[in-house]
Amino acid sequence: MKKLVILGAGTAGTMMANHLVSKLPKSDWEITIIDQYKTHYYQPGFLFLPFDTYTEDQVKKEGKKFIPSGVKYVQKKIEQIYPDENKVVLEADETVNYDVLIVATGSKIAPDEVEGMKGENWHKNIFDFYTFEGALALRNKLRNFKEGKLVVHITEMPIKCPVAPLEFAFLADTYFKKKGIRDKVQITYVTPLDGAFTKEKCSKSLSYLLKEKNIDIVTDFAIEHVDNENNKIVDYVDQEVAYDLLVTVPTNMGDAVIERSGMGDDLNFIPTHHHTLQSLAHENVFVIGDATNVPASKAGSVAHFQAETLTDNILLYIDKKSLKEEFDGHANCFIETGNNKALLIDFNYTQEPVRGTFPIPGIGPMSLLKESTLNHWGKLAFRWIYWNMLLKGIPIPMVGRNMSTKGKKI
Repeated sequence: MKKLVILGAGTAGTMMANHLVSKLPKSDWEITIIDQYKTHYYQPGFLFLPFDTYTEDQVKKEGKKFIPSGVKYVQKKIEQIYPDENKVVLEADETVNYDVLIVATGSKIAPDEVEGMKGENWHKNIFDFYTFEGALALRNKLRNFKEGKLVVHITEMPIKCPVAPLEFAFLADTYFKKKGIRDKVQITYVTPLDGAFTKEKCSKSLSYLLKEKNIDIVTDFAIEHVDNENNKIVDYVDQEVAYDLLVTVPTNMGDAVIERSGMGDDLNFIPTHHHTLQSLAHENVFVIGDATNVPASKAGSVAHFQAETLTDNILLYIDKKSLKEEFDGHANCFIETGNNKALLIDFNYTQEPVRGTFPIPGIGPMSLLKESTLNHWGKLAFRWIYWNMLLKGIPIPMVGRNMSTKGKKI
């Protein structure tokens, strides 16, 4: 009996379990998925939790219920991967051997990487919203926030869902308007980039929205430390931005097990073939989702598209056939712009977001790079799609794994 092991039961790992369980013959292959955590979080929902748009129960469920029957589920901590020996060591020195390994260990915030960030004021007046605990603590803080300087800050790229910090700034603008205190809150968006977003055309659109909503932007800000005593963030050229409430996106890093296993780069992301999703160092190791170093967005939609290509490549690898160099970095995501509106962007490794219609060329009903209420409802509807389709490996109708240029103004 051959063994395929999946490390991580988050979005990417769960999808791969659901894709492969019906495609690998049960008489020849045993599939095991390993994750230490009992709870599965809908991470896009962390954006809405601070504003009381979603409740706690709407963004978390028991992870095991999404693992298909026929897949062995092991809830234990992964201590180390030994790729040269084709084995994984779990807590209590339990060893799991494999013939094929899929690494889907995701990424985590690392506030300790910046001096003073995770200091005495962490989750008091300095918050993240990339974790359930951080988003929940921030919700409680915002309920009682009356006035002052709100700074939304990105430490460095790459991060999970690169547009989420912008969305937070836009939603904060709407939130404070509804509370009747927007004139008492100064919102500043601080980024290490030279614009609002990583893609030039999209950045121009989003910069306009910042100006329209009276949100200040500070670019090229490479943070050096957080001054807890004076409530300031300071960069390497001694530029300072003062805050009363700091909402920061800390450094995002791959799981610590990748570092312990010597498989990652400086940020613990695994060097991965950009188009096949095979590890560059070990041919029977494949990487998906946030664990990779591919220059694609670290978002759920990307993992969804990767999973389709990776499923095909796993089967090709098992049959000793050439892998498909197919994954093109395809990503599409809704960008909440506040006031019950959102933008929709669709792009890949080489193609910037463009205007057009989605998902049906020439028809839509959704518009690309254009604010609409329909896009906002599409964003909210994605939560249902996530729990009921995406995690289960069910294709999303009319949305292909690779970016289509039809209906788009290239």
